[in-house]
Amino acid sequence: MTDWLAEPFTLLFMQRALAASLIVGVVCSVLGCFVVLRSMAFLGDALAHAVLPGIAIAYLLGANLVAGALVAALVVAFGIGFFSRGGTVREDTAIGILFAAALSLGVLLISTAGTYATDLTHILFGNVLGVTATDLWLTAGLTTLVLVVLFALYKEFVLAAFDPVLAHTLGRRPELMRALMLVLLALTIVVSLQTVGVGLVAAMLVTPAATASLLTRRLPAMMAVAAALGVLSSLVGLYVSYYADVASGAAIVLTATALFVFAFLFAPGRGLLWRHEDVAAKQGM
Repeated sequence: MTDWLAEPFTLLFMQRALAASLIVGVVCSVLGCFVVLRSMAFLGDALAHAVLPGIAIAYLLGANLVAGALVAALVVAFGIGFFSRGGTVREDTAIGILFAAALSLGVLLISTAGTYATDLTHILFGNVLGVTATDLWLTAGLTTLVLVVLFALYKEFVLAAFDPVLAHTLGRRPELMRALMLVLLALTIVVSLQTVGVGLVAAMLVTPAATASLLTRRLPAMMAVAAALGVLSSLVGLYVSYYADVASGAAIVLTATALFVFAFLFAPGRGLLWRHEDVAAKQGM
């Protein structure tokens, strides 16, 4: 059993894949708690797909794809904040407009490349087994930046997210915190591209946090449980990927989904089966 567990990680590329997956599992899950509690899942998905034009431009210019993705994500994040500021346009409307525009521009630019490039395929669907030492350092650096900012301004983020009127009264500038949250979300999405790709990054932002919301009632506990679930999903997904010879990003996401379904059914006091038992008990009374 020990040999079975240790075998995948005797390989250098698997060690790098494990490190990258664990980093992504933690940062997506922690930031995802704000995404879930604020009903921002659509925003996360929009930002994930909005990186396509940046990736396409970087590919056509021969530049770094991750750098192109980062620039595109930040442009769209600031664009959403600009158009929805002051309530002239609803945030979900701004997200829908920019999401569609960015995705269309990305597809248009990719079509000019003539072929569906392998590098672009890796960005779309993830290639954690191809993580290089440089990729790993970049992922670790951006993740550290996201987590340091998130925890340094934790109280301000919570206040701006759940009571913006009070935040404004106290002079905490909730609009600035909202814009900064968009930037952190954009950085997190870029961090996750190599591991799970554009198509699946929204799932890692939402699924572990949603699972944790069924198991906990306070935000700090929810963030800790979500991070643990993200790590577990990444580890189990890598084992499945290695031994079943399937796509690693998809295996990680499906593992996270399986954990969510289990929690949805069996979470103490909040799971579906618990609720049915409570109903049956009340009817019996």
